[in-house]
Parts: sequence; structure tokens; C-alpha cells
Amino acid sequence: MDAYEQMKSGKLYYSDTEELLALQAKQMEILYDYNATRPRDKECREALLKRLLAEVGDDCYIEPPLHANWGSNTHLGNSVYANFNLTLVDDTDIFIGDECMIGPNVVIATAGHPIEPELRRKAAQFNIPVHIGRNVWIGAGAVILPGVHIGDNSVIGAGSVVTKDIPENSVAYGNPCRVVREISDHDRKYYYKDREIDLK
Repeated sequence: MDAYEQMKSGKLYYSDTEELLALQAKQMEILYDYNATRPRDKECREALLKRLLAEVGDDCYIEPPLHANWGSNTHLGNSVYANFNLTLVDDTDIFIGDECMIGPNVVIATAGHPIEPELRRKAAQFNIPVHIGRNVWIGAGAVILPGVHIGDNSVIGAGSVVTKDIPENSVAYGNPCRVVREISDHDRKYYYKDREIDLK
């Protein structure tokens, strides 16, 4: 297998090969152009995002600046919104489902390094995909670590460090992130503490 396939295999590899660095440099040029767009350049922004990422569904918006190791390994469903400073450590695949909302300063990381110091010194790395379901809300400053699956409709609280899978229809937060409760009838009546929902 070539270096790019090895990078996505889940096995240990050396991340600083000339082949990988050359491929990555091309992606970084597209990312630079995306982050340099003006707010009024909606069509240009959309076109660059589609060149940068593996998949972009309809009606997606990512507020610059966006940071990514590659971009080309990130897959967006429809109607995904991400606020500024989203960081995609996408050395392998990140899947983000339809209608997800991502707060500012969120990190989604697929990459890890061995604990063994000598391997780490030689730039050894491994990458495990991240899967985020549909209609997930990830609060500001959350960190999603390699291999995590987040189920549909779940909420990840601001500042959480998500090290393990989160089931669907859950409210989870903390460091490490833990499920606190399921989404319930209370959430259908109140939008914040004792403030009742009055939208139709």
C-alpha cells in the first residue's frame, strides 16, 4: 500500500514522508484560499469548500477560519453549520451527519501518537475515523478524539473532551465526557432551565 493508504489504514506509520507532505501541501493551498475569502464571496467559498473536503452536502456553512490537516478526508451531510476555528485533524475520515451544529473552537481529531517516546520522536502516528450522527450539537471548545461515534440527536456540552462513544438522544458533557441524561419531554417544553418554548 502507498503512504496515503497506510495513513488511512489505522496502523502505525511515519507521517513525515515526502509523498504525504507534498499531497498535504496542495490541500493547504485550497484551505488558505478558503480562509482568505471575503464574507460576501458566498459562491467562491462554497466552491472552495467542495474542492477542499471529501463531501459537502447541500446548504452547508463553515465560518472561517477553518483549520484542517487535510480537508480531503472530511465528509459533510446536508445543512451542517460550523462556527469559527473548527479544527479537523482529518488524517483519516471524519463523517458529520445532516443538520449538525458545531460551536466555535471545536477540535475533531482522528490522529494519535504512540506513547513509546522513540516512535513518537520519529513522527509515528495512527488514525482512527470519527463518526458524528445526524442533528448533533457540539458545544464551543469541545474536543472529539479518535475513534469516537456520537449518536443522532445528541448534545455535547461546551468544553467537553469526548474519549468514548456517546449514544443517540443523549446530553453529555465533562472531561472526560459522560452521558448525563437522555433527551426527554422536559426538553420539548423548556429550551433553557425554566424558560418555556413558545415557538410554533
